[in-house]
Amino acid sequence: MKNTVLAGVVLIVLGVFALAYQGFTYTKEKKVLDLGPIEATKKSEEHVPIPPIVGGLALVGGAVLVVSGARKNS
Repeated sequence: MKNTVLAGVVLIVLGVFALAYQGFTYTKEKKVLDLGPIEATKKSEEHVPIPPIVGGLALVGGAVLVVSGARKNS
């Protein structure tokens, strides 16, 4: 498999995931209190949105790379 086709397939997969999930969530831990041996932390969830246009562009770009890589291979 050529590098161009492989990069295209990776972009297609990332584009599909970006369109399906529209972002990702992660947990952030923040230290609230540190008093000698006593520590208090707070966990909060943060959401990072991914616009659908980014997923669409990755999908289209991946398709272009797969087609152009397949044409060079033939």
